[in-house]
This record gives sequence, C-alpha cells and structure tokens, in this order.
Amino acid sequence: MEIVKKIKSTPFLKKIALWMLQPAYRPRPRWWVKTFWNSLVHSKGRHAFISDSARMDVFPYNKFSLGKYATIEDFSCVNNAMGDVVIGSKSRIGIGNTVIGPVTIGENISIAQNVVISGLNHGYEDIRVPPGEQPCSTKEIVIENDCWIAANVVIVAGVKIGRHCVVAAGSVVTKSVPAFSVVAGNPARVIKKYNPDKEKWECVSEMRNIKQKRWDNLAS
Repeated sequence: MEIVKKIKSTPFLKKIALWMLQPAYRPRPRWWVKTFWNSLVHSKGRHAFISDSARMDVFPYNKFSLGKYATIEDFSCVNNAMGDVVIGSKSRIGIGNTVIGPVTIGENISIAQNVVISGLNHGYEDIRVPPGEQPCSTKEIVIENDCWIAANVVIVAGVKIGRHCVVAAGSVVTKSVPAFSVVAGNPARVIKKYNPDKEKWECVSEMRNIKQKRWDNLAS
C-alpha cells in the first residue's frame, strides 16, 4: 500500500505506471492487466457471469467486485478508472449499460437496457481547454437493494437511490431518491410512494390533493 501511495503522489512515477497499465489516449487496460493482474486483485462471486462481449475497463488500482449470481450482459461497459465499482449479489447489469465509478450497486438490482450510471464529470470551467482535457471530478452513486432501473435511464454523479425504488424508462435522475418511491421524467421526480400504514402505493399528486383538502377544511 505504501508503494501505491508513493506512486500516486509522485507525478513522474504515476505517469510511468499509467503508461504500463493502459495505452496512451485509450482509457482501457492493457491485455496483460486484464489477463493476469485483475484476476488477482478483483473479486468475482460464485456463479457470477460476465458476457464475452462486455467491455471491462477495470484497473487494479481501484476496487471492482461482482457478487454471487450477478450478471453483466452483452455490450455493457464497466469502468473503474476513476472510482470503485461494486455490484452486489443477484444484480443484473442489462444489455448495453454503461457503469463508470465510483458506483455502488446493491443486491437484487434489475437494470434494463441502455442505462448510463456515471459517477464522473468532466471539468469545463477553463474556456481555453477542451472539457475532455480538463480535470475530472467524481461523486459516488449508490443504488440500494431491490431497485428496478428501467430502460434508457441516466443516473448522474452523486445520486443515491433508496431501497426498493423504481426509476421509469427514459428518466434522468439528478437528485437523490427516497426509499420506496417511483420516479419518472427529466429531471426525474417522485410520482408514487409506498404508504406503510395503508400497505399500498399512492400517487404523490393524490396525496397532495388530500393534504390540501384537509388544510382547506381546517382553514374554513
């Protein structure tokens, strides 16, 4: 660990280490990293499956773990170059998904097709430098257990999605989502919440109308 800290804190050593790990201008690991080194430092649970067509841009200097019975489907891309990627047991990364760390995905998560989950943002403040060449910032994305993320969803850096939530197809999630909620839209908003007293899901608009009627009755 001391060696790793030394390399990260020394620009010259860091530059050499990155050249050894990935080709210039290609953000993916060299073949020897994928073939030999990653298998020694990364965790893959029992019966976990990664499709042969998935692009696994994972590096040994950040964490990557895949829980038991978890699946990464065809044509998906997983990248931990900027932060850890942790995928829990029995979770499914659907066809054509992109997952860029730092991201923590809980257990029993169903993620449909063409979903983008990125904990990374490019800088843009300096107008003299293209955004792709400016320093990047990261904020961890957390998806708690038992969630369903529908097709074509985008989840941006820093968002936390609570337990047993549903994100409707095509939504762009820019703010954290409370547990037991259904969100939809761009930007995504809560449209349903689970009422534990009545043991049923209720539309947020209906709940607002009921509260407003109660307030009107009290005020009259």
